[in-house]
Amino acid sequence: MDYISPFDEQLREAEPLAARTESLDGKRIALLDISKRRGDEFLDRLEARLGTAGADTRRYRKPTFARPAPQDLIEEIARDANLVVEALAD
Repeated sequence: MDYISPFDEQLREAEPLAARTESLDGKRIALLDISKRRGDEFLDRLEARLGTAGADTRRYRKPTFARPAPQDLIEEIARDANLVVEALAD
């Protein structure tokens, strides 16, 4: 019997972190619901908090959590938003 590890054993070089945003005022923030249960509830609460910080939020939703987001959705978010929050609730 062969044992298959569930972990990715490839070694990768570390990537630098993205620069931190100093203020959310006036920023466009994409809120991506990956279609898992209760993710929308998390985003509802987060959207209210971000609004009080001056952010402009826009909601997006993946068709299913079981697959990567469609390329056109990724491109739309990249074009329209400064920051992204992805809801991974269950």
